[in-house]
Amino acid sequence: MSQTLTSNAGLLVARVLLGLLFVMAGINKLGDVSGFAGYMASGGVPEILAWPVVLFEILVGLALIAGFQTRLAALALGLFSLASGLLYHYVPADPMQMTMFLKNLALTGGYLALALAGPGAWALDRVLGNASPQTA
Repeated sequence: MSQTLTSNAGLLVARVLLGLLFVMAGINKLGDVSGFAGYMASGGVPEILAWPVVLFEILVGLALIAGFQTRLAALALGLFSLASGLLYHYVPADPMQMTMFLKNLALTGGYLALALAGPGAWALDRVLGNASPQTA
């Protein structure tokens, strides 16, 4: 396999896996948005933002999977992962919450790497001419 083929396949797999996390999280929240709103409030985030967060997770996750506005989507999901990790999982006295916090930091790193690498050739950005030549 050529390096270009391997890189494009790897970037596609990365986009799908990293995007799927948010799509599924958003879909799962649809079953109890009011419960999710209460959880958000426990971290100091207004409950009224529950629906926008759910829609953000689903739509931006789908955009990442499709490779649409990939760099922006990856940065947005990375910042979201960092913020939610700090707000809800940074509890140094609780080893499980610290594991979740470190998971969010790792996700942030993955999204940053994808934002820097770009979508690869197998992406909507490429079809629409939004991808830089380095990502083809």
